[in-house]
Amino acid sequence: MRVAAIDCGTNSIRLLIADTDGTALTDVVREMRVVRLGQGVDATGAFAPEALERTFAAIDEYAELITGHGAEHVRFVATSATRDAANRETFFAGVRERLSIDAEVITGEEEAELSFIGATAGLGASVDYPALVMDLGGGSTELVLGTDVVDSAFSMDIGCVRMTERHMHSNPPTEQEIAAAVADIDEWYDRARQTVETSQARTLVGVAGTITTVTAAYLDLPAYDPHAIHGAQLEVDRALGTCQKLATMTREERAALPYMHPGRVDVIGAGATVFSRLITRIVADAPGLTIRTSETDILDGIALGVARSRA
Repeated sequence: MRVAAIDCGTNSIRLLIADTDGTALTDVVREMRVVRLGQGVDATGAFAPEALERTFAAIDEYAELITGHGAEHVRFVATSATRDAANRETFFAGVRERLSIDAEVITGEEEAELSFIGATAGLGASVDYPALVMDLGGGSTELVLGTDVVDSAFSMDIGCVRMTERHMHSNPPTEQEIAAAVADIDEWYDRARQTVETSQARTLVGVAGTITTVTAAYLDLPAYDPHAIHGAQLEVDRALGTCQKLATMTREERAALPYMHPGRVDVIGAGATVFSRLITRIVADAPGLTIRTSETDILDGIALGVARSRA
């Protein structure tokens, strides 16, 4: 069957139209728009009018693609920013008007499970289990541990947009701002460890735009290349060095990088700080684990879930 999955996060909204039998996906369309839906939500608790406008414009584009490509079933999943916004009914109404379906606001734990399904399905035999999937988004970061099924998951409110707005105010960030961010990350990771036994992990699989962009920097790519990024294995010290470099660059220096999406320029420093600190803490708990990057993630998990529910 042909399905359409939309993942609406804090920073970006993405569309996947794919043909599937419920076990594998064949891409028809894969699109991403940086709309920054979560702009200011951490501080105000509500969506900004201009953020809704940007998001609705992207959904209008996606609605045309879904109709044009004849997707039989559509699922729209909203994550961290929408969980936090007081005026989310305005958002829901806009989605319903454009797609004739309801947006589903999933919990952090549901988000983690979908990320695990999508990330591990895309890497196949290169994953040594148990695997720990890290989905580093705009508003939150999920950690999920599992083998054939998810064993445990935890959602932390430390995404790249949220951390930028909360801590990273200078250009480049000051040592004090980075230290405050690290303290925030440590507090959340300590909470996550009470639920997720990260010491059991043998592979850390990183997904979503911050981690794929860090991987592009790690590989020193001349342009963003998802095929080169997907499945890449990261050596710990070099990955940490890459994160530090991105975190301490000016916005102008980041914007000049050939693989950098314009919508990530102002938040990649905070995202790299989250990734770096979590790598440090996780490796300390699980020495010797392998780190890999996956280009397949929650979006693929959503699409597979649609197919399985209709089988």
